[in-house]
Amino acid sequence: MNEREEGKMFAAIRYYRTTSDSIDEVVRRIREGFVPVVRDTPGFVAYLVLAPRGNEIVSVSVFEDPQSAEESNRKAQDWVSQNMSELLPEPEFAEGDVVVYETR
Repeated sequence: MNEREEGKMFAAIRYYRTTSDSIDEVVRRIREGFVPVVRDTPGFVAYLVLAPRGNEIVSVSVFEDPQSAEESNRKAQDWVSQNMSELLPEPEFAEGDVVVYETR
């Protein structure tokens, strides 16, 4: 178990649908543009992007407190509307306590 206690971290999850031919461009822009923004958010622990199906993008941001997770959702919404509105619609959001966390 990592030294962080279970239940002491918070996740912000964003789910987007896009066209399958834009996934590579979305990932490139996220890596180059949004990752530095989210990484500089106070309380940042981790950020992951998943492409579970050809037309979906899911991002998971993990933070030390719920306020930082909420702030990351606001930053993501602003960043996407300014930088990728032609590729991504408004996301579905979920956030909450991390109840299981295991790393090597």
